[in-house]
Amino acid sequence: MGITRRSALIAAASSILTVTAACGAPDNSGAVGDSNGEVPQQPKKAVTLNVLDVAGNLQLTQGMIDEFVKNNPDVISRVTYSKSPAPELAGKIKAQQNAGRVDIGLVLTGVDGLAAGVDQGLWLDVLPKFEDRLPGMKDYLEPAAAMQKLAGNAGVTVTYYPSGPLLEYLPAKVPNPPTSAEELLAYAKAHPGKVQYARPSNSGPGRTFLMGLPYILGDKDPKDPVNGWDKTWAYLKELNQHVSYYPSGTTETMKNLANGSVEVIASTTGWDINPRVLGTVPKEAKVSSMRGFHWVTDAHYAVIPKGVSTDTQAAVLALLKFMLTPEQQAKAFDDGYFYPGPAVKGVELSMAPQKSQDAIRNFGRPEYDALIANNPTEVPLEPKALVAAFDRWDREIGSGKVKQG
Repeated sequence: MGITRRSALIAAASSILTVTAACGAPDNSGAVGDSNGEVPQQPKKAVTLNVLDVAGNLQLTQGMIDEFVKNNPDVISRVTYSKSPAPELAGKIKAQQNAGRVDIGLVLTGVDGLAAGVDQGLWLDVLPKFEDRLPGMKDYLEPAAAMQKLAGNAGVTVTYYPSGPLLEYLPAKVPNPPTSAEELLAYAKAHPGKVQYARPSNSGPGRTFLMGLPYILGDKDPKDPVNGWDKTWAYLKELNQHVSYYPSGTTETMKNLANGSVEVIASTTGWDINPRVLGTVPKEAKVSSMRGFHWVTDAHYAVIPKGVSTDTQAAVLALLKFMLTPEQQAKAFDDGYFYPGPAVKGVELSMAPQKSQDAIRNFGRPEYDALIANNPTEVPLEPKALVAAFDRWDREIGSGKVKQG
């Protein structure tokens, strides 16, 4: 599988969070089984688990889930998978809850769907009630633990990556790549139309570029895009004068880099590695970071909708315990889509499936270890602040210059 486009990630928050929130999900225990009673350590009988993915997370975790189901037929008799855009998540879950039949037992989501569900009271609080059933949470990598704090009590972090912002280029076209924000702006001025990033609300690299600039430029408050980003907005406006257009998604920037129509694009670790594994971008592409950059991290979460039976809750908790073991987390290396991918400590590439080892060894970058170890990490903006940043970018930067791929 290729990179699942992160159009579903946080980009949807703008539309979702403006919807009037309901007072909370109804109590559906009578219709779907005992959802509010005591949750057993193991279901009384094996359940069919329906998993909904709105973040592309199954590319990283389906192997973990399938192995658990194979080895634990007394817990989960069968699993089904479905995928949906994040903007549709809250409405889909709410419709089932209102009907008193919650068929989806586990949702895999980014921070956007997580936040929207919390806002509307759709998710069960897993923490702190069931923390003792998930010992792997005590072993989170430090930045993954920070992403877990962002999730509150409902979400459980299952995969993590440092993300970006990075710059990507082809050495034959760009022998001396920009290594600072000032050099990037100078390159854009000297090569009009050759620097590109996608619309932030629909692009992981575009979003990390937007959220990363305040740290690089030394803005007053990197967490406040309304009152703390004076340098960032001024920089983006100046850069905008030399950008021909903004693609609506990341894929087009990768294709443009490959065909030579642009020369420097915003990227992340996953968007660097996986398109080269797939052949979308030439293997010889390189990346650079900008002086003073901070990683703006990303994660995927597991959430349980309110209204599922206690048997299903028990099954999901047992599954998540299994997924957070180092042996299973090693599968999250995948083909570099969310590089590195594991959220817990003690997971080495040598533990991953051979296919993943081959992909990372052939297309990964040795310099990532030092970049990850030696640069600070920051959690993304809170959803409402991110919505404000997206709105202002759309109005003041991208207006009239965003084009559909």
